[in-house]
Amino acid sequence: MRISARADYAVRAALQLAASRDDGPVTAEAIADAQDIPHKFLEGILNDMRRGGLVTSRRGGNGGYRLARPAASVSVADVIRVVDGPLVSVRGVRPPDLAYSGPAASLLPLWIALRANVREILDGVSLADLEASQLPDEITELAERPDAWTNP
Repeated sequence: MRISARADYAVRAALQLAASRDDGPVTAEAIADAQDIPHKFLEGILNDMRRGGLVTSRRGGNGGYRLARPAASVSVADVIRVVDGPLVSVRGVRPPDLAYSGPAASLLPLWIALRANVREILDGVSLADLEASQLPDEITELAERPDAWTNP
């Protein structure tokens, strides 16, 4: 699975908004500067997040962006889905809509299991968890495994 630059930037922007929730709306420029995200690229991401109901925006001198709901109720999966679509697909098709035959038949349950695990992890972590550096124990354990980030 690849995490696109768009998804990475969207999660980082959402975290910046979560951290700034008491400061009022945050401009796209401030988010871009704080997270080292190209401003024009970020504008498109924030528009997708607004259309997806994750952020609200206000124009004017005191304008900017805010999270549309509390950070504890926004999962990483919510953010990724809004900017990139389904978390796991095969050739653009969701695993339950695939059909294989012969020796490839066992691929379908493999893709479904992959999708279930990705969803479990990304739906199980909220922006508030990340902001507080309080990942669920099972995720911390997975990340600390010696083979977690190395290729066999």
